[in-house]
Amino acid sequence: MTTTHAGQVATTHAVRVAGRPTSHRASRPAHPALALLIIAGTQLMIVLDATIVNIALPSMGHFFHKSQTDMTWAINAYTLAFGGLLLLGGKAGDILGRRRMFMIGLGLFTIGSLLGGIAQNFEMLMIGRVVQGVGGAISSPTALALITTEFAAGKERTRALAVFSAVAGAGAALGLLLGGILTEYLTWRWVLFVNVPIGIGLISGAAVYLHESDRQSGRFDWLGGIMSTVGMTALVYGFIHAASHGWNNGETIGSFTVALVLLAAFVAVQSRLSYAMMPLHVFGNRSRSGAYIVMLIIGAAMFGMFYFLTFFVQQNLGFSALKSGFAFLPVALTIGVSAQLAAKFMVKFGPRNLIVAGAAIMTGGLFWLSTLDASSKYTSHILPSMIVMAFGIGMIFVPLMTVVVTGVEPHEAGLASALLNVGQQVGGSIGLSVLATVAATSARSETTAQLHTLAALGNPGVVEHFGELGRARQGNFVPSAAARSDGIAQHALSVIGAHAASMGFLAAAIFGVVGLLAAIGMVRTGKHDIGPVNAPVPVH
Repeated sequence: MTTTHAGQVATTHAVRVAGRPTSHRASRPAHPALALLIIAGTQLMIVLDATIVNIALPSMGHFFHKSQTDMTWAINAYTLAFGGLLLLGGKAGDILGRRRMFMIGLGLFTIGSLLGGIAQNFEMLMIGRVVQGVGGAISSPTALALITTEFAAGKERTRALAVFSAVAGAGAALGLLLGGILTEYLTWRWVLFVNVPIGIGLISGAAVYLHESDRQSGRFDWLGGIMSTVGMTALVYGFIHAASHGWNNGETIGSFTVALVLLAAFVAVQSRLSYAMMPLHVFGNRSRSGAYIVMLIIGAAMFGMFYFLTFFVQQNLGFSALKSGFAFLPVALTIGVSAQLAAKFMVKFGPRNLIVAGAAIMTGGLFWLSTLDASSKYTSHILPSMIVMAFGIGMIFVPLMTVVVTGVEPHEAGLASALLNVGQQVGGSIGLSVLATVAATSARSETTAQLHTLAALGNPGVVEHFGELGRARQGNFVPSAAARSDGIAQHALSVIGAHAASMGFLAAAIFGVVGLLAAIGMVRTGKHDIGPVNAPVPVH
């Protein structure tokens, strides 16, 4: 899930620029309510997609006969394309026209959803998710910017922004519920199919009711976009491949080598190009760099939490997809409440103090989650630890956005904000791959231990039942009635799942400590450094 999804603040600078909508306004009838419905509806669909797929992951893995570790690609294929191309997507809207690119992005997102929904193999699902990510990277940065094209500065635009923020905040919670409902009563395919009719409707509405923006001059840093995206993909692939084939495997080493070369070349190119997609001088401010590091950690923590707990509550606790959706609702609600409190108290306590406090609370929640075991219950352990973590995360978002735009040149405010969202997506992808690798390694070790324990019982049937239940979790294998009723084998499998999840959360908690240290040592922006000009648009 991502409560500050890319695009909500990717063009924050645009909403600060006073001025009238462009001359294209006169060429189309003015229907502000319909225009806002189209823009906010698009952002709702993109935000919703970040959580709706999580609930369906176990069902997807069962259909494609993929392990829990393999299913990280259902998330990473989307987020890597989204985060890697987000800056190019925003640039495309400025140069080629926001309405045009908005519709193109929506079209790609809709096509990707259809491809993923009809997928008969895992590779086709990945292609669909990548196309979705590319579409989101194009349409999301232009969604908020289009508000400046459709609404004049003042009350009209402020009202539109309030609706936009409220809808974007509701998307995360709605995705959890809708994902559970669709998976429970239809199939996992409908968490993707649902975007198709909505996307077609939004494209049709945009063609009729939205106005084109004035185009700006500029060039695209295609090389930077390709190198960063492929480099990050190679890095993530290296971690995930290591989980199943080991760190000394030639393909694992080769993947990390490719990642190192491409990412180093990307940094070198960005330092030389005058039209670089990620000018390195933006990182020259110590507080801003610290904020980006903290956001990387938040991305890893949030993606990891939803990923591991989705499997835990469905496989260990036996929750249905629908019940899982309801189980995660308190997280979205807590983040929303906490973010509002942070926005209210930021002027009194300053961004730095809130970020430090939020990072400490989030890390505490992660350490609490890392103590779960096979006997852990939802109400007594998982729910309270999730709420603690969510409260800490909510405290951080608005102060981080304030830090990244404080002191930045007005024409680069959008870039600084967009990089925060890129950090969240990239941090989620890389962090999730690392956590999944830790969890998979822990699961293999615990499996060996449980097999030894079961073998010591002197009952070969228990060992056989344990194997049947394990295979059933990985694909369309139906265990025998004896295996399903074997409490000893069931418990052994639950111990393995709980141990793997707890180790994943422990790794995330260690990341959280790094984020806390970055906040303490690098972020210096206090209450006297911010002003009304730098205050970001509130998001949920």
